[in-house]
Amino acid sequence: MEKLLKVVILFFFGTTLAFSQSDNSMPVQTKIKNGVIEGNYNVTNGISTYFGIPFAKPPVGELRWKAPVAADSWTGVKETKKFGPRPVQGLVFGDMNSWSDGVSEDCLTLNVWSPAKRNQKDLTVLVYFYGGGFVAGDASEPRYNGESMAKKGVVVVTVNYRLGIFGFLAHPELSAESSYKASGNYGLLDQALALKWVKDNIASFGGNPNQVTIAGESAGSISVSYQMASPLSRNLIHGAIGESGAGINPTLAPTSLLEAEKVGQEFLAKAGVSSIAEARKMSSKDIFEIYQESGRFGFPVVIDNYFLPKTLPEIFEAGEQAQVPLLVGWNSAEIPGMAFMQGQPYTKEAFIAKVKQVYPEQWEEVLSLHPHDTPEQVEWAATNLAADRFISYSTWKWFDLHRNHSQQPVYRYLYSKIRPDLVDKSRVSGLAGGTQDAETAPPAPKPIGAPHAAEIEYAMGNLHLVKDYAWTKDDFKTSETMLNFFTNFVKTGNPNGENVPSWSAPRPGDATPPVMVINTESKEMKVMDDARYLFHDRYYGNIKK
Repeated sequence: MEKLLKVVILFFFGTTLAFSQSDNSMPVQTKIKNGVIEGNYNVTNGISTYFGIPFAKPPVGELRWKAPVAADSWTGVKETKKFGPRPVQGLVFGDMNSWSDGVSEDCLTLNVWSPAKRNQKDLTVLVYFYGGGFVAGDASEPRYNGESMAKKGVVVVTVNYRLGIFGFLAHPELSAESSYKASGNYGLLDQALALKWVKDNIASFGGNPNQVTIAGESAGSISVSYQMASPLSRNLIHGAIGESGAGINPTLAPTSLLEAEKVGQEFLAKAGVSSIAEARKMSSKDIFEIYQESGRFGFPVVIDNYFLPKTLPEIFEAGEQAQVPLLVGWNSAEIPGMAFMQGQPYTKEAFIAKVKQVYPEQWEEVLSLHPHDTPEQVEWAATNLAADRFISYSTWKWFDLHRNHSQQPVYRYLYSKIRPDLVDKSRVSGLAGGTQDAETAPPAPKPIGAPHAAEIEYAMGNLHLVKDYAWTKDDFKTSETMLNFFTNFVKTGNPNGENVPSWSAPRPGDATPPVMVINTESKEMKVMDDARYLFHDRYYGNIKK
């Protein structure tokens, strides 16, 4: 009997322990403008979470391809404990990971992590926009999870926005029916409405509506640059963080409304769709299949004279952007050099030939800017050119515009930490931050620097949620430094603080500005290679004439 009693006690204790380890939450409610919502409060870390909060009416039926409309109010209690569906998208980047449940046009929801204690208010706020080239991604990806920063006293919000054909299609009929006589940019308008929602509701979560920093990576960073420039959003934000990307030629730069309308009109006509009215009657599946069959990679951002009145260089040069502190940077090897070499070897002769082909009129200057005597030099030269043509130059231009046309501080970083080996040797690193099956993925060289999207889980303190890599002590050290930089900046507009290296803001026009090189041992250095960006400034025609 005594032995049986011990077994029962051990069984009870074990199951109780297992339960306590797997579910540490209890229901918590708060009232926002639309009604009462119920999320979860974690009793072990004090973080309240509300997932899948609708901030707009479902953009379906007659609201498909229209600017978002604020969500209707409700009676009773709306449960907000699960991430909403992700926006309609294909597997553009096979390595993306998501905690959301399904795919739907009805996707305009956001998520909140709040550390606010009873009666606490006026905490600083971070609103994060995901990357994915405006064709993929969603706000539930674990690398964007807001819990780690919330533990440091910040209210974190992640936002879903429409993608691809549902988020960026422009068409003359759509422009004609719009109150502002333009179309497209619906995904960016979703973000702008989410910022308005934050202004109106974040106090219910202990947040300060007058201390909101926006951040994002890749297309999310490009979104931040556009929201800084937009008259709809620039007065709703108080700081900005950009990780690799700005909406400046050649990186997802805007086109004219006329050109965007032409693209949309030709697209639907080729698909045999005679009108927007007909397209609105089609199912999500049919629209998605038409888009997938076309082979297009999204639709362009539009200069619509509503969300976006001019190009970003024009807006920033006029000082019309949000006059807020900016923390901006990119990674040391955003894209492999093979993207520039296109199958040619890393030899001096092959590099010279490729440079002459790509830059027939400027090849001598390009060669002078990129050492290329050895295979190692050639690989770095090709990597830097590929990165600049992809996303590094445009991000530099954003940095340069804001530091020269704002009285606010601008902090520049270069992220250089190379990720450790994968846990699963049958997989390889993908293009958007996760991993893919080695047998089906394109061949990838050994990285010489930090690739695109590699910094996200470090910056947000989420290495523990990304299980693909064999993280080491050095990785967690790098992550803690970057998370502290970001958190300090969100709270004060300045990344400096305790337990991080000193980081200076550059002066306007400084030819060798300071840059924080983020790695296991992060340190500030003087930039010595901005001549390569100045070259592309002329090459892409982004200099004020």
